[in-house]
Amino acid sequence: MNLKPLTINGKVVKFPIIQGGMGIRISLNKLTSACMNSGIVATISAAQPGFLRKNFRKDPIGENKKALKEEIEKARANSKNGILGVNLMHAGTNFPDYASFLAQQDIDFIVSGAGLPLDLPEYLVGSNVKGAFIISSGRAARILLRSWDRRYQYMPAFIVCEGPLAGGHLGFSKEQMATGDYESLAKIVKDTREVVKAYEEKYNIKIPIIAGGGVHDGHDMADMIKVGADGVQIATRFIATYECDVNESYKQMIIDSKEEDIVTVKSPAGLPGRAINNFLTKTLEKHNLKLNYCVNCLRTCKKRDIPYCITEQLGNSTSGDKSGLIFTGAKAYLVEKMDYVENIVNEIIRECRRDLKLSGGLV
Repeated sequence: MNLKPLTINGKVVKFPIIQGGMGIRISLNKLTSACMNSGIVATISAAQPGFLRKNFRKDPIGENKKALKEEIEKARANSKNGILGVNLMHAGTNFPDYASFLAQQDIDFIVSGAGLPLDLPEYLVGSNVKGAFIISSGRAARILLRSWDRRYQYMPAFIVCEGPLAGGHLGFSKEQMATGDYESLAKIVKDTREVVKAYEEKYNIKIPIIAGGGVHDGHDMADMIKVGADGVQIATRFIATYECDVNESYKQMIIDSKEEDIVTVKSPAGLPGRAINNFLTKTLEKHNLKLNYCVNCLRTCKKRDIPYCITEQLGNSTSGDKSGLIFTGAKAYLVEKMDYVENIVNEIIRECRRDLKLSGGLV
């Protein structure tokens, strides 16, 4: 048993941790710079980074592209050799446009979930940017690997297995979340590990398996390494950091949350989401909210008879409105204080090494 560094796009990162992409405007250049400089992989979220720009409502695609370019350039200026990627939801409107644009930027990967990104390799032809995907079952991994192999002779830089304790949109139905009839993260990792073997042999490569969703500390990380993960994805833990780009009130909502405050909510995307119980979630129990505008952000949003606009409510909350939508992971209540990214990373690695009984337990 060993804790090996991750290799992505020919670059090696010291610790096998990927900071998960969080939108709207949570994981941008400040957080990602701190993560890269702390020895882990960093991910900018492509979910409406241009939300606060003057012309966002008139030209969301154009403003989002400008914001993405700026955030990537700032992050790169602070860490020229770190591993940096962008999370791009496949369910988002204009996915091909954004994927083609990001393929030309100074990043190492595009990781895509919220649906099956069967076509992602198509937009990476001739690019130095690598593709990766997020799945919630071994079956989904099998479908994507078979498709990428047959259509493009292309393999992912890594695969993120996301379990039922993740924050934001969940890859499980409302019924599954209500009954608990879903696979554990450990089971998803094990199944995916079996699925990738044939493709690793065919292409003579290593496809890292990353466990995400409910991974909070080094004990969780060690558990995932033991069942076959090559690393972990952690997101919520990095919100209450001095370097995180989100508004301070959002960070405080995370710190103040208790276990009973973490709830699932309905989403215009048609999937359940995990959030902190507040004015918005309580109001949604009674009635839908009036829509003030629409920027056509999700292909899966019906636009009519939806409970609320997810761009408006997420954007408002991350800009400082405590009554907006506060997406978060199931273990947010374990975050008790503000801290620096480097301190958190070092603590996680120390705990993980001790649990795995590795030499050099201290970072």
